[in-house]
Amino acid sequence: MPQLDLSTFTPQLFWLAVWFVVLYLLMAKIGLPRIAVAIDARRQRREDDLARAGRLKAEAELANAAFLRTMATARAEAQALLKETGDRLAAEAAQRQRALAADLSSQIAAAEQRIADTKEAALSEVRGIAIDVGRSVVEKLTGSAPEAASLAAAVDRSLAGQAH
Repeated sequence: MPQLDLSTFTPQLFWLAVWFVVLYLLMAKIGLPRIAVAIDARRQRREDDLARAGRLKAEAELANAAFLRTMATARAEAQALLKETGDRLAAEAAQRQRALAADLSSQIAAAEQRIADTKEAALSEVRGIAIDVGRSVVEKLTGSAPEAASLAAAVDRSLAGQAH
């Protein structure tokens, strides 16, 4: 094997050292700076993305807090509006109920007055009918007409006794 030949061993070591130095210099001056730039760019992009994500998260939290405040305010306003509407409707219903009660009360009073007038009219007619019937009965039984004042007094006593 030619690599193990001692006569060519020294030049091989020389060329190994030359190529090692050339390749080292190429890598140090060209390859490694490019790799370092790529690594730095990736690291910078990652840091920028993380910073942007942090800012977006903070903005999202602020927006969420504003949304929750807005929802709480809207709920409070809705509750106040519901209470106000309920109170207003209850007041209107109470007013209508009072008006209806007053109207019914006046109708009941008028009906009671009509009943009392009708009862009074009926009782006065009953007195007249009782006097007429009493006169007819007395005439048929006795054959003579009774005295009108005594017959009226007897009917009045009888009606007064039934009223109690």
